[in-house]
Amino acid sequence: MIIGHGDIAGAILDRLDRLYFASGVSNSVSATEPEYARERRLLLDQDRSAHLVYFSSLCVYGATTRYAQHKREMENLVERAFPAHTLIRIGNITWGTNPHTLINHLRAVHQRGEQPDLRPVYRYPIHLDEFRECLRLECGGEIDLIARRMTVAEIYQEYVLNVRESA
Repeated sequence: MIIGHGDIAGAILDRLDRLYFASGVSNSVSATEPEYARERRLLLDQDRSAHLVYFSSLCVYGATTRYAQHKREMENLVERAFPAHTLIRIGNITWGTNPHTLINHLRAVHQRGEQPDLRPVYRYPIHLDEFRECLRLECGGEIDLIARRMTVAEIYQEYVLNVRESA
């Protein structure tokens, strides 16, 4: 079963032996506590005997934003509430229509003719086929999807200026 309707949920090839929880906060700059509370409540409404697959973020490693804090809290909650679980930490997806993903945000900035904020930090974009292969092989525990290390400027160059197929 798949809980969620966004880009991640739409990419999941369902397995009957898993409960995929892909209904999280999708805007990493969101500071609205009701959105974070909604995700916690929805998670706790799920069948605790199911093998729950929770989609987290690589930002749990060191970021200090409210979103990163929330993802760490959710991972701890999953570990406490679901004896059978998998945590899948994702960097930046290269597919989908969510305007809050890094690549879609950079595309929108470019389309408006604005200068993007190309911070000198690394991100880890993952393609749809890589994501699905991970799900196919998933057997529990923790999985960090670190497909490719790129600077934001490199991501802008490849996924916005070169406008190549990203799925």
